[in-house]
Amino acid sequence: MAGDTARRFHDVTAHSPESVRRSTHVLDWDVKPFPFKVYTDVPAVELPREVDTLATPALAAVAGDGTPPAPRLTLGALTSLLYYTAGVTKRKQYYGGGEILFRAAASTGALYQTEVYVVAGDVDGLEAGLYHFCPGDFMLRRLRAGDVRGVLADAAADAALARRACTLVLTAIYWRNTWKYQARGYRHLFWDSGTMLANALAASHALGLAPRLLTGFVDAAVNALLGLDVAHEAALELLAVGPEGATAPPAAAPRPIAHAVMPLSSAEVDYPLLREALAASSLSGPDVVRAWRAAPSPPPAGPPRAATPLPVPDPAAGRSLGETIQRRGSTRRFSHAPLTAAELGAALWAASRPIPQDVPAGLVDLYLVVNAVEGLAAGAYRYDRAAHALEALSTGDFRRQSAFLTLGQPLGGDAAAVVYFLSPLGDVLARLGDRGYRLVNLEGGVAGGRAYLAAYARGFGASGLTFYDAEVVRFFSPRAAEADAIFVVALGRAAPPEDRVLLSTAMPSPPRRS
Repeated sequence: MAGDTARRFHDVTAHSPESVRRSTHVLDWDVKPFPFKVYTDVPAVELPREVDTLATPALAAVAGDGTPPAPRLTLGALTSLLYYTAGVTKRKQYYGGGEILFRAAASTGALYQTEVYVVAGDVDGLEAGLYHFCPGDFMLRRLRAGDVRGVLADAAADAALARRACTLVLTAIYWRNTWKYQARGYRHLFWDSGTMLANALAASHALGLAPRLLTGFVDAAVNALLGLDVAHEAALELLAVGPEGATAPPAAAPRPIAHAVMPLSSAEVDYPLLREALAASSLSGPDVVRAWRAAPSPPPAGPPRAATPLPVPDPAAGRSLGETIQRRGSTRRFSHAPLTAAELGAALWAASRPIPQDVPAGLVDLYLVVNAVEGLAAGAYRYDRAAHALEALSTGDFRRQSAFLTLGQPLGGDAAAVVYFLSPLGDVLARLGDRGYRLVNLEGGVAGGRAYLAAYARGFGASGLTFYDAEVVRFFSPRAAEADAIFVVALGRAAPPEDRVLLSTAMPSPPRRS
């Protein structure tokens, strides 16, 4: 039946108090994967060392407001997009000589398994070809010469890709994430590419690049174009950017490529369950892609229920997108200081903005535990995106319960509000098959990434958390009785840093220009 593999995967990889207690998995630090993919047999293409400051207000950029379309896609604009999507934005050094490089977008466990490839056809200052972006040295490396946009257009069953200036292809290297999260890392592939896409969509809007996300494509064709070994890495999503121009030449079957790369680690553990889920959710041909896109839309929302309206945010308020991404991090400790209703409302509003993509969104619902928000009683709520309002489910102090739901992590109890993303997974899989599971987790990641951006734009913090699947559903039932837990983001004010941890902070990023 449709979606059976995804359903089994979701259930087998669900966290419960019992499964966590029984787990014998330990981190083998000797084989921790290297955080950058480096091609060693192709020359590097140096990118400009300046990027746009992205002065557009972050909330306006998330909503796609206010920036006229760019007449051309320049290498400078592409560089800025890559930097704010996947670049290294800061580093922190710790006592003992340790150093962590922080990226523009959040990643579970700071493992950064998402890679970015560039299919360029009409970019001023860059020859047509297929490139890989390496954030470590801020370089492109050309893997194929010539205009291959037609190949991508055929694989995506979308002729517009042959006219768009450029398409980014996001992939995942499984072992970078499964090293810590094992087979459950399949979910993380889409959470993390989703948070990265939240940045990419906002930055593309700010640069006037009219982004469009494509989640349907012939997997084998895209993986072959990129020269990926699908036992270790696979394409996840496509993001078309830049104006349309002349159509690329007709697609010819690309020759196989297998460029040498620096070893990821000295040993690797395979998780067949992850590869099985990827294979079951793959699309086999253009006609299959078109049929999949034509699946029925989500059922209409039920009748509105009594809810408390939230203040409608001003998209022009708050920090610029560039400053927001530069400041963004994952809050490691929350104080119990409250958020305002306007601050919470801004995060929920941003999280629920429409996604410009090839299939309808609206596959996840937002439930909350409110611990400390001015003007709102502490308790459990469901967010009504159409009304921008909160439906009260129960009132009370649920800090202890929320900490428990997030695997006993104090962040879940200390945060001012915790957003739980749930989905009617049974309905989604019935309509969209196993690939619907990709969409659900991706939508949760994009929504969570947008909540991150709203938080840092408005001056508070955020952190993604994992969770006990069935316990989350049980907590929000009966309202959530037919749903499944997908993703969690905690919001609140950061507690003062522990001086004993941080030694110094430096910004190795390229200088920025207006």
